[in-house]
Amino acid sequence: MLEINSETVCRLIALAHEFHGQEAVVIPEVPDSPSGDWAVQMLADHTGDTTFQEFKSIIDDLDPDQQQQIVALLWLGRGDYSLEEWDDALQEAADAWNEATAEYLIAHPLLADFLDEGLHIHDLECD
Repeated sequence: MLEINSETVCRLIALAHEFHGQEAVVIPEVPDSPSGDWAVQMLADHTGDTTFQEFKSIIDDLDPDQQQQIVALLWLGRGDYSLEEWDDALQEAADAWNEATAEYLIAHPLLADFLDEGLHIHDLECD
């Protein structure tokens, strides 16, 4: 069961649409760096972007368990897990959690679609 406010997820979806809709945003499909911090490195050019800053602020203000739910929701919407495997997705998100959650999330060009689909799977939707 999703325990994060769906309005928060909907705001993140709107911000992800806005961020990825900008012409200057280019996110490689295959990371150039094998290190786990490729998303942080790639997004360094966008630190002055107000949309990115708002997105990051919302994520950073969430408790780690809420951040993990957003990541699990991304994976659910992407098809990595089914609703029946929700607890497994949450456990993997907890195991992988770090302070770069916002960067990890926004580095997915289809983030908004995946989060929206994840909400839909939970029988929730944005207005």
